[in-house]
Amino acid sequence: MLFMVRMQVSLPADLDPVRREELVAAERDYSQGLQRAGKIAAIWRVSGQFANYCLFDVDSHEELHECVSGLPMFAFISTQVEALSRHPNAVDRDS
Repeated sequence: MLFMVRMQVSLPADLDPVRREELVAAERDYSQGLQRAGKIAAIWRVSGQFANYCLFDVDSHEELHECVSGLPMFAFISTQVEALSRHPNAVDRDS
C-alpha cells in the first residue's frame, strides 16, 4: 500500500539545543532505517520549511501508523496522509 505523508515539524522555540540535536540525530537514524527497509520509498524536503513529503510503501494502515508514530519527533509533527493507487493512465507498467 502506498501513502503520501506530509509532515510539518514544529519544535518548541525554547527546546534545549542539546535535546534538539539529539532529536534531529535520532530522527535521521530512524528515517534512514525505514528507507533501508523499503518502508519509505522516497522522501522530499519542502523548500523553506521544516517539512517533508514521504512516500511510504507498507503492508497496512496499521504498519503506516507504527512507522510514523515511531518517529522520534512524532510529538512535534503534524501529518497529512493520502492513500495512493495506480492511475489508469500511467504509462509505466511496473508500478
